[in-house]
Amino acid sequence: MTYWFVYIARCSDGTLYVGIARDVAARIAQHDAGRGARYTRGRGPLRVLARRRCSSQGDALRLERALKSLGRDEKLAVAASRGKLARLAKRCVR
Repeated sequence: MTYWFVYIARCSDGTLYVGIARDVAARIAQHDAGRGARYTRGRGPLRVLARRRCSSQGDALRLERALKSLGRDEKLAVAASRGKLARLAKRCVR
């Protein structure tokens, strides 16, 4: 079974980025090389603050959307607490 991951990363300028990937380390390397999302270009290196495994791409996309709708402080709180991330994921996934 192939899993998808949702991750929260901190850019070098202190901003936060939320994304999905099958291989988070490879995706972060793409961001750092300037081949990732447009937002992260020039903001590397990125540091992963949290990640959550999802069983499908759809579940990962729903969780990503929920995370992106949070404010910065809420994202940091979720990243700091596995429990908060798990509860958010439970509400988002099927």
